[in-house]
Amino acid sequence: MTTPHTIRYFAIAALTPVGLLALASLYGGLWSLLAFAYITALAFSLDQLVAFARSPDNPEAEFPDANALSVVLALAHFALLPLAVWALSNGQHAWWDRLFIFFAHGLFFGQVSNSNAHEMVHRADTTLRRLGTWVYISLLFGHHATAHAKIHHKYAATEDDPNSAPLGMSYYRFLPRAWIGSFRAGLSAENTMRKTAGKTDELHPYALYIGGAFACLALAYAIGAWEGVLKYILLSGYASSQLMLSDYVQHYGLRRTRDANGVLEPVGPHHSWNAPHWFTSFMMLNAPRHSDHHSNPMTPYPALRITDDMAQLPRSLPAMATLALIPPLWRRVMDPRVAQIMDQQAAHTPRGQSS
Repeated sequence: MTTPHTIRYFAIAALTPVGLLALASLYGGLWSLLAFAYITALAFSLDQLVAFARSPDNPEAEFPDANALSVVLALAHFALLPLAVWALSNGQHAWWDRLFIFFAHGLFFGQVSNSNAHEMVHRADTTLRRLGTWVYISLLFGHHATAHAKIHHKYAATEDDPNSAPLGMSYYRFLPRAWIGSFRAGLSAENTMRKTAGKTDELHPYALYIGGAFACLALAYAIGAWEGVLKYILLSGYASSQLMLSDYVQHYGLRRTRDANGVLEPVGPHHSWNAPHWFTSFMMLNAPRHSDHHSNPMTPYPALRITDDMAQLPRSLPAMATLALIPPLWRRVMDPRVAQIMDQQAAHTPRGQSS
């Protein structure tokens, strides 16, 4: 079943905070609070309400407007980021205003801009891929465009992927490992590919990532001097830490098996944690439907599915990401679920394979 109105739900959920964030940056006050409330409490509440209000059998299918929404969100990101730096460094807003502006923008960049960039770097269209890459560059996280495709998708749910947390590792240990590890692994993969393909005379992608980051830092300085640079780095760090928090939550403890020759099993529904909650899925362009994305990485976000055989989180992705910030509670909730998934996997693993 498909519905021509589904793309509107994505647009409404993901674009509404754009207007609120712009108003918060320009005028502060109530707009700052509303922007923050939309991305936090309201998103959580609507997840619960929408679950009761509608439960379509298959609400998503590929729509020609999906790419258009991605482009609009990327352009909105490029407009909001310098506006946020200006609002945080111009001294016109009260301290509490700046606090709400920082966290509201950071949550949007971390949950919506990152999800959108992730979607675009998987598209076959060169323009969309470049646009997604520049969203990552603008968040001082350009190397993710390489590491995600060449490392994470190849080695997800294994010890070779820095962005797949093993059982028992806290988010705070995972964060530096994921950032540094993905930077190094992505660079190594690019160097190997360039050498093998004989493309060493072409511009190295990491030169673009690093050079673009310095250009963005220069723009931040032009907007708000050194205070603008500091606020920009903090904002980008907060946003990229949320992407890694999503990776932490979505792969925590899950592992793929290897056969007697060391060959990994294909990525399956039990190698990623998924969230079926409708509103935050719409707002994050179906990023919480993670198993289907790994199995079918070129599938556009409206067509991603969630099925009963997939490993599922007990709450929405943003809610579980919040829980992950409290390691004892996180482990109490998730470790038994990991054990259950791994026991089920072991029961179906042929002899000669191991985790």
